[in-house]
Amino acid sequence: MAFMVKHMIGGQLKDLTGGLTEEKPEGDKGEAAAKGMTQEEFEQYQQQLEEEKQERDANFAQKKAERATVRSHFRDKYRLPKNELDETQIQAAGSDVELPTELAKMIAEDNQEEEHKQSVLGQLSNIQNVDMDQLKDKAQATLEELKNSAEKCSLM
Repeated sequence: MAFMVKHMIGGQLKDLTGGLTEEKPEGDKGEAAAKGMTQEEFEQYQQQLEEEKQERDANFAQKKAERATVRSHFRDKYRLPKNELDETQIQAAGSDVELPTELAKMIAEDNQEEEHKQSVLGQLSNIQNVDMDQLKDKAQATLEELKNSAEKCSLM
């Protein structure tokens, strides 16, 4: 109840008193003295904080660009529509943004596996109950027979 009365009347009293209350100027001297530093130390401290903030922001932008690169890579791979937000994040990072090395290795391995699966032998290995070694031996034996018969042929 007291809170409600103070809230309702307090704001109106502040308006009535206007400039009668003494407001402290918000200067660096007050803050520096409050933190137990000299003015010079406080300025160095503020500068250091600003540099750290800029470094964090740059690192954050770089990470966002890397994530956007990963997303755009997968969009390209699976033929999904492109996202302009990702492209702007990559451009905002400024420096060359590449896929992380671990992810690039994983993608290279996946590509090799896909190429193997797309080859004829890869397709044959998917068929159950096929002995690949026996199939290779048979194919080599057939080639040998063809070579031998070609050598025996009088036309060749």
